[in-house]
Amino acid sequence: MKIKTTNKKFSGSCGKPRLLILGCGDVGMRLLPLLRERFRIFAVTTQPARQQELRAAGATPVLANLDEPATLARLTRLAQHIIHLAPPQLDGATDRRTRNLSAILPEHATLVYVSTSGVYGDCGGAQIDETRSVQPHNLRAIRRVDAEQVLRGWARRSQSRLSILRVPGIYADDRLPIERLKKALPALLPDEDVYSNHIHADDLARIIVAALFHAQPCRIYHAVDDSDMKMGAYFDAVADACSLPRPARLTREKLQHEVSPIMLSFMSESRRLQNQRIKAELGVRLRYPTVAHALELYAGPALQ
Repeated sequence: MKIKTTNKKFSGSCGKPRLLILGCGDVGMRLLPLLRERFRIFAVTTQPARQQELRAAGATPVLANLDEPATLARLTRLAQHIIHLAPPQLDGATDRRTRNLSAILPEHATLVYVSTSGVYGDCGGAQIDETRSVQPHNLRAIRRVDAEQVLRGWARRSQSRLSILRVPGIYADDRLPIERLKKALPALLPDEDVYSNHIHADDLARIIVAALFHAQPCRIYHAVDDSDMKMGAYFDAVADACSLPRPARLTREKLQHEVSPIMLSFMSESRRLQNQRIKAELGVRLRYPTVAHALELYAGPALQ
């Protein structure tokens, strides 16, 4: 799809529209091959040591820090297309990073924000679509809700096109809970277990690209695959694929003494995200429609 640029300031010398990526980690690096032929890409990093890696992948590195507003001046009006992958800081009830970013974002821009499905809190295992009201149960999710609200306000004021992707657990062949399984950490008994949701990192990158081109203004999308499985079943599937022992199953009362508070919080929220909207509106066709499908493709000694 051809991208129209309404302001020459947003086009590079090569004539390509400019795109800015904030939080260019694993998913950002998977994005670069999908976008570098269409855009001149600028990738923000706080680490000078990453500049060569980003250049080699096709991006122009920009040293800046969302925690330090004074460093963000160089981003002002740098690009009209923005992908915001940076997580909030680790404390507080507001996302100060997104608030700092919103102060320098341009008008009439297109921005894709990668949020989290944790904003819904515990849904008791119900199937939910994007119209479900948010009810965050922890500060991590509360900060994400704040970021979404801040960006909605910016989009209205600046007449920009915002899309929000609510993302569950991201996995890939190098992003599986193998260390957890090797440590023999237990999972919940099936009748006490929670539903979890998943998306392969490559599919998430492709959904972000689809949202950049096709998303409706101020629209929320579930970036999730077709899997319908509880968390313990996910651990069992990975264990089987990696020829590792399945985790023991405990009651919730016993489990709380065996896992970290963060892991316990994930094991306290159950929901099943519906994904019809990414398929109908964004035209997404998942490369890895289920976790089981992905594990069949790359299971074996390489995962151990």
